[in-house]
Amino acid sequence: MAELRLPPNSRVKAGKVHEPKSRPAKPRKLKIYRYDPDAPDNPRLDTYEIDLSECGPMVLDALIKIKNEIDPTLTFRRSCREGICGSCSMNIDGTNTLACIKPMEEVSGDINIYPLPHMKVIKDLVPDLTHFYAQYESIKPWMQTDTPAPSDGERLQSPEDRAKLDGLYECILCACCTTSCPSYWWNGDKYLGPATLLQAQRWISDSRDENTGQRLDDLEDPFKLFRCHTIMNCTQTCPKGLNPAKAIAGIKQLMVERQGV
Repeated sequence: MAELRLPPNSRVKAGKVHEPKSRPAKPRKLKIYRYDPDAPDNPRLDTYEIDLSECGPMVLDALIKIKNEIDPTLTFRRSCREGICGSCSMNIDGTNTLACIKPMEEVSGDINIYPLPHMKVIKDLVPDLTHFYAQYESIKPWMQTDTPAPSDGERLQSPEDRAKLDGLYECILCACCTTSCPSYWWNGDKYLGPATLLQAQRWISDSRDENTGQRLDDLEDPFKLFRCHTIMNCTQTCPKGLNPAKAIAGIKQLMVERQGV
């Protein structure tokens, strides 16, 4: 029987334990993935203990407190703190989500924090999203038209057509859904993934766009679209409550309809 093992330098080891300087009134431990590409060491899981009575309620509040007061070398992305920018996406308690809107009280026991899974790690909790954004660019996520824009105003659409974009335009490209998808784990070089395909459906559904046929042609591929097997991890993990699986199914349905099946 074949044995499959991870490379020795990829195994996460127990790391440092950062003891608090004084006894916390409301102690809470966080175990955080640490990786420095410039060091020869394996990735490790460092343990930090904070005082919840002196910290905000979200996981991001704890990370900022740790970086400011305990360990300034901890590296992570963050920006808006309102669940809008998608910068602080990471794996918390086994689920991909946004640290800024994840309450610590929802996690029982120690809080385990890792970078988004199955992506190259730049440092600590910062994944390399270069390929993810290149795939997003490949669907040409902007309005494509042949007719000139109206000289006296904007391109208008009816309230009914506008409603077709609900559940699509809200995507913030945090990559939580894409990195939770097993099909993307194994075919990420060819399969576009849930986030990019949801964005593709956003433009396919826009009544003002005039390039629907070409957009569908570009997705007519065994891997780009049809590697989706409706596993539904994407929908379950989306921190914005969107349904990428439904959007992908919508594209597949349009593929069938235009063939007259």
